[in-house]
Amino acid sequence: MPALRSPHPQLYATRPGALPARFRRERVLLVGCGDVGLRVAQVLGQRVRVLALTSSHSRVDELRLRGITPLVGNLDQPASLRRLSGLATYVMHLAPPPASGRQDPRTHALLSVLRRRTPAQALVYGSTSGVYGDCQGEVASETRAVHAETTRAQRRIDAENRVRHVGRASGVRSSILRIPGIYAPNRAGGTPRERLLKGTPVLCAEDDVFTNHIHADDLARACVAALWRGRPGRVVNVNDDTRLKMGDYFDLAADLYGLPRPPRVSRAGAQSQLPLLLLSFMGESRRMDNSRMKTELRLRLRYPTVQTGLLDQG
Repeated sequence: MPALRSPHPQLYATRPGALPARFRRERVLLVGCGDVGLRVAQVLGQRVRVLALTSSHSRVDELRLRGITPLVGNLDQPASLRRLSGLATYVMHLAPPPASGRQDPRTHALLSVLRRRTPAQALVYGSTSGVYGDCQGEVASETRAVHAETTRAQRRIDAENRVRHVGRASGVRSSILRIPGIYAPNRAGGTPRERLLKGTPVLCAEDDVFTNHIHADDLARACVAALWRGRPGRVVNVNDDTRLKMGDYFDLAADLYGLPRPPRVSRAGAQSQLPLLLLSFMGESRRMDNSRMKTELRLRLRYPTVQTGLLDQG
């Protein structure tokens, strides 16, 4: 597929250009229109028609006010998705899997409907960096074999495999974004401030793990870049340039906010003080390589480090 000029000059380091005429007539379907989905819609702007699937009638007016065409349907009720077939030329799938099981029936239901008519030109799926499992601090590039250690990550691998299969079987240009921790000062729970105020402990240096981050605005821009520029069947890590261990990240945030640094505990001590979900994130250490995001999606990060992102109030 030939390179396309971006509708949003701020996305890329290359010379900006106008959106091709054929893209001005395209429809982009957002499946999963939470915080990141709304940011994606904002980046897309009014140059394409943005449609969003929502399971809540109460969100219809909100979406319309944002210039988004709401489509009421529920990924857990496949019959409610029939109208999505053949509706959009580009699909951004950000909806999470169910909270249990090793498979993702929601992605299965969505893809089954999308394939009934002429498939979309491009499908982008927002996955998680958790599919790599514990890399023991090693660098994780997209060529690294997945090794999910939680059922949460196993559900994501199932969804990734389904997206790849649809791409191979139907010719849809499907791509997968592997996403780490999302943060932003203007995102609900999007900074460490609340946890710092609670004094939640972090691991001591010898037990600590590397963690990865992406600002929600940069993630939204990466999603749009993947819609236009993602290569068929390609996996792309979407993370910033920060290389910090988790405890150092919270220390940095505490210093920026003028709050006390969190207490440090051993791994054994953490197991008796912290909830299982939080412990699961402390059990995996990896440093994600974002070279492919920069070279193939041509994304220039607005917030290349967590320090710049946490300080920005914009």
